[in-house]
Amino acid sequence: MARRGKSSTLEDLMDLVAMLPWWAGVASAFASYWVLHAIATRPLPIGGSTRQGDLLTTVIWQGLATGGQYLLPLICLAGAAVSAMRQKQRRALFEAASTSKSADALQGMTWQQFELLVGEGFRRRGYSVKEVGGGGADGGVDLVLTKAGEKSFVQCKQWKAYRVGVPIVRELYGVMAAHGAAGGFIVTSGRFTKEAAAFASGRNIRLVDGEALMQLLREARKQKTEVGASSSREPAPLVTTASSPPRATVGTDQMAKPTIPLEPSCPICGKPMVQRVAKRGPLAGKPFWGCSYFSGGCRGKREIEGT
Repeated sequence: MARRGKSSTLEDLMDLVAMLPWWAGVASAFASYWVLHAIATRPLPIGGSTRQGDLLTTVIWQGLATGGQYLLPLICLAGAAVSAMRQKQRRALFEAASTSKSADALQGMTWQQFELLVGEGFRRRGYSVKEVGGGGADGGVDLVLTKAGEKSFVQCKQWKAYRVGVPIVRELYGVMAAHGAAGGFIVTSGRFTKEAAAFASGRNIRLVDGEALMQLLREARKQKTEVGASSSREPAPLVTTASSPPRATVGTDQMAKPTIPLEPSCPICGKPMVQRVAKRGPLAGKPFWGCSYFSGGCRGKREIEGT
């Protein structure tokens, strides 16, 4: 995917603010004005004991604050506007895609719209989502997810003509290991090769093709309706029954489609579960489902089928 070239410091700052909720950007604008205005209007020290160097430093800081008290809030407000626009766009994309009957709805999107849609889908599944746009030290990662204190990386591939191959999966696996991510997702509007599916198997990397993504979006929409009707504050996990979680398919060529488990609910407390890897015992190195409320004392576990 093509990325934007080099940008100025002001653009980088606005992009940083745009990653926050719009209301946080507005609050940052007011806070920055108050702080800088207080510095800009502070009286200069007058007296024979004041050193010339200290006076010059104070004058420089007050000069910067005088201009910054207007410039920085404007940047924060611009970032807040971008954040609000993205939020509106994400919701519109989600509504259009989740009500579509075919994965063809994904093909008409730009890669930017596709990333926004995928991020919104994960938000509605209870994840905290940071949009990084494939830049920075995370090498190719488009979204950083956080849930139950664990971090996962997402690569989005809005490819219309090509299948996602094993090099992409290997790249994500290396980034996960380098940055200590608990899991990873590769989401595409197309399909995956057999080699990519084979490499991802058993490595806590979930491959989600166009058909599987549409299924997840429809499930998220259905859950939102059910949660709203019950006035629940916590999104329901994507399950059909407590003992048999649904499985997202991964498209391949000339072979049966392998499956990837989605998080079930905890058999003890009913909260969503997250995939973990056993660190000790006879099952060391093997993935399993653990309750997301582990920090709260719940020790619910489930085996992952096929492991």
